[in-house]
Amino acid sequence: MSGTIVDVPGITVGHDEDFGALTGCTVVLFGEHGAVAGVDVRGGAPGTRETDLLSPLSSPERIHAICLTGGSAYGLDAAGGVMRALEERGIGYRVRNVVVPLVPSAVIFDLGIGDHKRRPDQAMGYRAVARASSDPPAEGNAGAGCGATVGKVLGLDRAMKSGIGSASATNGEGVVVGAIVVVNAVGSVVDPQTGKVIAGPRNDAGLPIDAASFLREQPWRREAPSANTTIGVIATNAALTKAQATKVAQMAHDGLARTISPTHTSLDGDTLFAASVGTIHTGLDVVGALAIEAVTAAVVRAVTQARGAGGLPAYRDLT
Repeated sequence: MSGTIVDVPGITVGHDEDFGALTGCTVVLFGEHGAVAGVDVRGGAPGTRETDLLSPLSSPERIHAICLTGGSAYGLDAAGGVMRALEERGIGYRVRNVVVPLVPSAVIFDLGIGDHKRRPDQAMGYRAVARASSDPPAEGNAGAGCGATVGKVLGLDRAMKSGIGSASATNGEGVVVGAIVVVNAVGSVVDPQTGKVIAGPRNDAGLPIDAASFLREQPWRREAPSANTTIGVIATNAALTKAQATKVAQMAHDGLARTISPTHTSLDGDTLFAASVGTIHTGLDVVGALAIEAVTAAVVRAVTQARGAGGLPAYRDLT
């Protein structure tokens, strides 16, 4: 598995981050004509904005960008900066002389690492749009992954640094599905090829363990806060309706289940968006299956490309 979400024609990605505060935001842009999109929220503690308009029952047919951000609920302010940047470019729904961009958003909780008083804001969202390009996006400690951590069932001091990752999958029909994922899970990340834990809560020897096995075998040493969430965007050049995009987002959560142990907990706010910017007609389940592969690879990339920060080691520090 290789590639990134920008392998999907028409997709651009921009990051902005504050390395001192260990937080940031990432925007996925869909061009002048926007995208047909859906969303699926599986976690018990989500933080989102404008997800209701992605329902197949809602009237807007297209959105113009998706913002993934740190800062917990405070970080949702970054979406306002994305809107302002798109408005200046004339991208959005036109109502008489007004342009209204639609920018659904989701957040991770990264306030426990770095400086919790400095959060993504409108200026950061605006800069992320200005930096968007079709070049492969930076991974690891970039954008919304700047303050991401993983494996917090033993508390943040025993966790590991995670980040943002991207991947793509394709088939012989020319269908391309890309994903970009911010991994901030309470659980561990497991290599789906080997079953080995590659990031998670660290034992007394400093090595990552499987959080799900720990929860099955012994009581929690301390209550983990609702300070977790894995969020991401799937994009494709296949033609989808809003209902079909929603189904792809649902199927794509299998990629989280393959790699995060456990996932979709009461302490995570796992949210995946799916967006269609193309015209290739193919089977819905084809797109969903490719989305699962792309998300699976993106989660692994988010961990393996991260660097240690905030006093926490990353995968590359332990290998």
